[in-house]
Amino acid sequence: MSDAIKHECGLAFLRLRKPFAHYQQKYGSVLWGLNKLYLLMEKQHNRGQDGAGVATVKLAVEPGYPFLSRIRSSETQPIADIFKRIGEEFNELQKFNTEISHYPGLMKGHLSFLGELLLGHLRYGTQGKNDVNFCHPFIKRHTIPARNLALAGNFNLVNTDELFEVVNMEPGVFQKQSDLAAMMEVIHHFLVKADEESPQALDVAAVLKKALPLFDGGFHVGGMTGNGIGFVFRDAHGIRPSYYFIDEDVVVAASERAAIRTAFNVGENEVKELMPGQAIIVSENGDVKIEQVIEPKERKACSFERIYFSRGSDEKIYRERSQLGYNLSKQVLDAVNYDLKNTIFSFIPNTAEVAFYGLVKGCEDYLNKIKLERILSWGNQVDPDKLEEMIKRRVRMEKIAIKDVKMRTFITEDVNRNEMVQHVYDITYGTVRRDVDTLVVIDDSIVRGTTLKESIIRMLSRLGPKRIIIVSSAPQIRYPDCYGIDMSKMGDFIAFNAAVLLLKERGKESLLSELYDQCK
Repeated sequence: MSDAIKHECGLAFLRLRKPFAHYQQKYGSVLWGLNKLYLLMEKQHNRGQDGAGVATVKLAVEPGYPFLSRIRSSETQPIADIFKRIGEEFNELQKFNTEISHYPGLMKGHLSFLGELLLGHLRYGTQGKNDVNFCHPFIKRHTIPARNLALAGNFNLVNTDELFEVVNMEPGVFQKQSDLAAMMEVIHHFLVKADEESPQALDVAAVLKKALPLFDGGFHVGGMTGNGIGFVFRDAHGIRPSYYFIDEDVVVAASERAAIRTAFNVGENEVKELMPGQAIIVSENGDVKIEQVIEPKERKACSFERIYFSRGSDEKIYRERSQLGYNLSKQVLDAVNYDLKNTIFSFIPNTAEVAFYGLVKGCEDYLNKIKLERILSWGNQVDPDKLEEMIKRRVRMEKIAIKDVKMRTFITEDVNRNEMVQHVYDITYGTVRRDVDTLVVIDDSIVRGTTLKESIIRMLSRLGPKRIIIVSSAPQIRYPDCYGIDMSKMGDFIAFNAAVLLLKERGKESLLSELYDQCK
């Protein structure tokens, strides 16, 4: 691994396949594409709230007029800020010509971002770099349209130093901090060569086949050339998620299946997964091909990204999260000694709610089995009151925790994290019988455990439960994952620290020194 670990998060790509007049007539607005891009980005806002960016390319633009435009924001609400600024340009235009929306050709000429190719990005800044310059898309300009390039993606690369050597470039301070800067230089290098060899028939697939094998990492990237070729590609291991939808009007790609389904109101089977190593390539005239640009390898999808970032409205994600909770029910029942009468179940809002339903269902299945066995054991000696009491037995559920502040604690700078997390949650008083009830609370992921230690346990203890049991539905985050979520130090992981404490408790602390010596 040659450089620092970074992480970028959400992608939205659109290619309009018809003239703007078509969208005006069919959907009632020449801004249909921009509106869909906004929806796609907003429906994926959980993937990045530290910045956003949009780039567009216009087709068949007269020489001398701009064809590639970009806007980025690192404001508190970056998506809203971007589309507000785009909307202001449209509103200003309408002031002087109220009928211009009926003339799509004129609007295209006057609105910077009314392009046939649209690329949006949502940034999740895990290293505290919330400078707008780190927001995608990045662009590379050239006097020849085909050599203009815009790129945005959700990815980590771990060999950026080597990539700069490929193009014989000495990176500056900014380039060294950006995976996309390295990827941009490599793809642009091969793009220029391809255009020099065949300026009338630029082969983007050939460009990607040369560039992508050089990238060591997990990636889902969208791009556009200045002459109107759009493309989206995915890494060979399928580490990053990628989905697409194609019909006669549009080609769409995004990081989330559910975002596409919602934005375009299409069925699950209409949204396809872009398979590992594949690329969608849309030509200047709107023809689409899906090509294998690198050989697929063993699938190694980032499980943490799927559990933590993915939108829960996707039916597959929903079922997976529910099953993760269900799978914990036996262990939880063992932990509370099957005493459901004196146990309250709750969850840490908001994304743990689905796993909570699965956990409760598992406990209810156990309780229903016990009810049936008890009732059958009575035979003909069934007392109505006793039967009613048995039927009314329920798994006790309460909404204990309330999220007050919208904040992702493991992104905040270390120096401020402990202070801030104390204010993230509040509790519902009067729900727990003091010194009687055991409180079982499920969370969807526990990484550093900062929120757990500094806020959740302190908050729950105010209710005075007999015991507090914290459950995580996600697999343990045990090791740094330079291809996946950005966590660079083992000492940050609560699972690692728990392992250290267990070794100390059992008098096996010497194993740590032995293991360290073996790793040298």
